[in-house]
Amino acid sequence: MIDFIQQLKYRNETLFYFGLICLGLAFTFLLLTKITSKQVYSVNPWFKPFKFAFSTFLFAWAMAWYCYYLPSFNINSYNWTVIILLGFEIFYIAFQANKGQLSHYNISTPVYSALYSLMALAASAVTLYTAYIGFLFFKHDFPNLPIYYLWAIRLSIIIFVLFSFEGFAMGSRLNHSVGALNDNSNWFIVGWSKTVGDL
Repeated sequence: MIDFIQQLKYRNETLFYFGLICLGLAFTFLLLTKITSKQVYSVNPWFKPFKFAFSTFLFAWAMAWYCYYLPSFNINSYNWTVIILLGFEIFYIAFQANKGQLSHYNISTPVYSALYSLMALAASAVTLYTAYIGFLFFKHDFPNLPIYYLWAIRLSIIIFVLFSFEGFAMGSRLNHSVGALNDNSNWFIVGWSKTVGDL
């Protein structure tokens, strides 16, 4: 594990530290779920920023590892796109959690509607940039990588892109549940519905 951490830091120090910050934030948000009684759609509001911070940690470290293999790739541009845009999302989601209000699907005021739209644009930009990286993994040859390993990278990026854009389906409906209004009958942490469909 220590060797992996050292290698990851060598490959992309910027995303390595951003991932660490996100991991620290995730544990902070998880702690906050234990010391607040606020509820949004029957769920503690700090679970959402926890999920986003932890998933961003995993994403940042995965892409830090993958992009190292790409020849002549402007990694700094990608790094700062991820940091600025996903950092904005985490900040806004945490800001709304602290107020006990929705971040996603919140169009109750023009300001909240605009910020919700900005989150969608930020997520879309990161997803499209990552899709381009996926394209590069198909375009280039990687003779030093085992074929199964190369396909694992390709498929993981494809899966990420496809399911990221599922957010458009939820956003257009202002609802993640199918057959109820944002039912959070509470699969542990993820908050998926146990009683109806869930996007």
